[in-house]
Amino acid sequence: DPRSGAVRALIGGRNFDDSKFNRATQALRQPGSTFKPIVYAAAIQNGRPPSYIINDAPVSVPQLDGTNWEPKNYDEEFHGPMTMRQGLYQSRNLVAVNMGMELGEPTIIDEARKFGLTSPIPPYPAITLGSADVYPIEMVASYSAFATLGVRASPIGILKVENARGEVLWEPTPVRAQVLSPEEAWLMVDMMKDVVQRGTAWGSVWNAGFRIPSGGKTGTTNDGTDVWYIGYTADLVAGVWMGLDQPQRIKTNAQGGILAAPPWTTFMKGVYSRKPA
Repeated sequence: DPRSGAVRALIGGRNFDDSKFNRATQALRQPGSTFKPIVYAAAIQNGRPPSYIINDAPVSVPQLDGTNWEPKNYDEEFHGPMTMRQGLYQSRNLVAVNMGMELGEPTIIDEARKFGLTSPIPPYPAITLGSADVYPIEMVASYSAFATLGVRASPIGILKVENARGEVLWEPTPVRAQVLSPEEAWLMVDMMKDVVQRGTAWGSVWNAGFRIPSGGKTGTTNDGTDVWYIGYTADLVAGVWMGLDQPQRIKTNAQGGILAAPPWTTFMKGVYSRKPA
């Protein structure tokens, strides 16, 4: 629930008898492109509109070991100058990298902290592509800032603690933080609706019949070991991560839009078949 942070449903693995490890709360995994909205939120807060032009062009960054870091797009093509909006809904890696290098790593890391990510984020250009590990529950909860038009809610897993007489001994206080202004958040939501309506999630969300207004972002790590989809409506944020405990390629052509978004759509359709939009 993006307004309170209350966790409505959580799955940490296939079977508790097989494994007690809760991947939703304990795993540290690369978020891939689901991190990009944090980069673009920082851009909007620093005066760049969705129409801001960034070059989808190669970069070469010298590394300490003498090699160069030369990230690629998923299709291994470069499409030249394009708007920030287009870079997000088409998930162009080099647009995010060039935007991140323009803003600087400290700005990106500071924004990630505001969005509630607590795991270490090293100051390297690759963080714009989601190279720094995150806890899935924190990554999913960060999108509450978009769903509420600017206010992030920290996840709460316990409603209350009562004694045998039913007296309430403890109740959590929702922890909220203003991350974006309503205007900044509105622009981000508008860009993230494009991901659903004409971007990387179109086929498995919009075209699959989930037409309640929603925004989101697909995520795929460069070696196909982690795939994600995090999406939201005005009153519900949900995220799906898939991967193997010992990180390895899930399958050839593993993509968040193909693997993680369809179960998200099935889940959300089920939710909204039982409650009003």
